[in-house]
Amino acid sequence: MGVLDGKAAIVTGSARGIGRATADLLVEHGARVLINDLDGDVAQEAAAEIGGETATFAGDLTKEGIPEKLIETAVEAFGQIDILVNNAGYTWDGPVHKMSDEQFQAMLDIHNVVPFRVLRAAAPHLREPAKKEREEGVEVFRKVVNVSSVSGTMGNAGQANYASGKSGVVGLTKTVAKEWGQFKINVNAVAFGFVETRLTAAKENAEAFDKDGQKIELGIPEQLRQVASMLIPLGRPATPEEAAGGVFFLCSPWSNYVHGQVLNVTGGQFTGMTS
Repeated sequence: MGVLDGKAAIVTGSARGIGRATADLLVEHGARVLINDLDGDVAQEAAAEIGGETATFAGDLTKEGIPEKLIETAVEAFGQIDILVNNAGYTWDGPVHKMSDEQFQAMLDIHNVVPFRVLRAAAPHLREPAKKEREEGVEVFRKVVNVSSVSGTMGNAGQANYASGKSGVVGLTKTVAKEWGQFKINVNAVAFGFVETRLTAAKENAEAFDKDGQKIELGIPEQLRQVASMLIPLGRPATPEEAAGGVFFLCSPWSNYVHGQVLNVTGGQFTGMTS
């Protein structure tokens, strides 16, 4: 018997990296999970490998109407939403003096606007059941976990756009927590430090991200990767599975009285110990 038996979850950006590891963990503990990715084939492949009861949704969440279709797909597949993890995102780094408006806006769109639109679309499916439960005197906790970063809480050179988007996630999280607490919807965020994903791979070997036909180079220089590891007291980056552990905690019954918080998952990295 899993602690999430009977629960239905959405994890955006869940065919790879931290999102995939989170989906794995939720399914392992009994949840039904909607797998989302830009690429439908990749989403289907991930769902097949994860096993359990899953559904898939392919689409660019930055496009008008797509967040609403994401929510509709989950409700059609599972009949309910109990857990929502806003994880989808990517990086497009550069110094401020060389950054274009498009580059800056793209990070606000995926990291701040998309979670807002997903939450707005999900609101009736989270709030309305809770209203009935409140009338019946029953407490049922639902979960929202938004993914932020220490770049958003502390800033990071070369990431003014990403840091601004992730900082906005914190404000969004704390505001929705104030609005939805009465419905027993726990709304929290995780702020990740250095996690080994395709976004933090050595730039020399990193893949490119295709955004509307434009190739965006991912990864960071190997020299910076080495410096980053030196700043982490645990001595290394997190694995996606370790990062997913923080998300899982905030999705679990053990976090029922954790609300409006930002959980730093950083290995003790100094930027994550002062925010």
